[in-house]
Amino acid sequence: MLDLKIIRKNSDKIKEAIKNKNESVDLDKLLSLDIKHRKLQTELDSMRHKKNKVSEEIAQSKRDGKDEVEKIQQMKKVSQDIKRLEKEEKEINEEIKSMLVWIPNIPHNSVPVGKNSSFNKIIRETPREKPTFTFLPHWQLAEVNKLVDFRRGAKVSGTNFPCFTGMGARLERALINFMLDTHISNGYKEIFSPFLVNRNAMFGTGQLPKLEEDMYLVEKDDMFLNPTGEVPITNLYRDETIKDENLPLKLVGYTACFRREAGSYGKDTKGLQRVHQFNKVELVKITEPSTSYEELETLTQDAEKILKLLKLPYRVMLLSTGDLSFASAKTYDLEVWAPGSEKFFEVSSISNFEDFQARRANIRMKKTGKLVYSHTLNGSGLATPRTFIAILENYQQEDGSIRIPSALIPYMGGLEIIEEK
Repeated sequence: MLDLKIIRKNSDKIKEAIKNKNESVDLDKLLSLDIKHRKLQTELDSMRHKKNKVSEEIAQSKRDGKDEVEKIQQMKKVSQDIKRLEKEEKEINEEIKSMLVWIPNIPHNSVPVGKNSSFNKIIRETPREKPTFTFLPHWQLAEVNKLVDFRRGAKVSGTNFPCFTGMGARLERALINFMLDTHISNGYKEIFSPFLVNRNAMFGTGQLPKLEEDMYLVEKDDMFLNPTGEVPITNLYRDETIKDENLPLKLVGYTACFRREAGSYGKDTKGLQRVHQFNKVELVKITEPSTSYEELETLTQDAEKILKLLKLPYRVMLLSTGDLSFASAKTYDLEVWAPGSEKFFEVSSISNFEDFQARRANIRMKKTGKLVYSHTLNGSGLATPRTFIAILENYQQEDGSIRIPSALIPYMGGLEIIEEK
């Protein structure tokens, strides 16, 4: 959430940010309400001051034995006016708050301006090997090698709820453990957080109110199935003041994630490309403001390390304004190449939210004796479904078997190849 003082001073910049992020907020109405609200506050302060002063005079007059009937009647009228204005002030303040939560974060000045993903910029890209035979897509490889049972998963829950089986289940588990171990060895503290989150947590990281229709809501308890690891892990520090000597906080956690994928009708949902339940290893950093963009670069490199160790071809994309999330100021996407599907798949979005989430979640730090909001960052390190896709498609053999990446062999109990039996 943006500071209202910043919005007042930078209204043109905020309007440009709203436009470039393809959002729709009536900023002029908000600013008009803000002016009205401040005038009301000034008027109320003046009336309260007058009431207090005259009340003291009345009290003194009573002690002196004087009758102040006229002044008492005047103060009754002032009290009624104060109550009326207080009610009006409260209503306007609530309207301002309800509008503030719909204003997106301001993109960093290094973010390309553009209305959609076609304006994204390739930062770096690894080479791809040319296939020496016809590569199959992952859903065929998964079926041949009995790695994922889409039909039985759908029987239990519905379409796009995959069920990993046999060596597929083991490969999924191996990926999670490999990612966790890699990041822990790189200085991250492991977290195993709850899978259900409350409204305050969802608001704190910016999923609510904008993205509620994408979430699974447990209505009886008014709680949500975790949509992404940033929600529970970042909110562990909600309403806390972190000592500056403890920053940056580097946290990593495995989470199961759940999304309705509302609005995905017509998109390619075959196999594991777009699912409602998926596993993810999440990286979260909480930093002081002056170093957050340096931390964004190292966070990106930490996520990239997984792809390098798995020896998967990938590219790093700098997202344009129109492709940025509501809460992000700057985001890099890691996209892995899948030769059987002949496309890149996003496996991680690494973002700096500056103090946008910290204001919503009230995460602060002390700097030179003053309380300031921390900066928050996060990124997948990585999400497993599309990493799973990339392994199957890049490591497939001509006979349909799957080689295991060398980094995963210890996590697969020494198994070097998956083949139909």
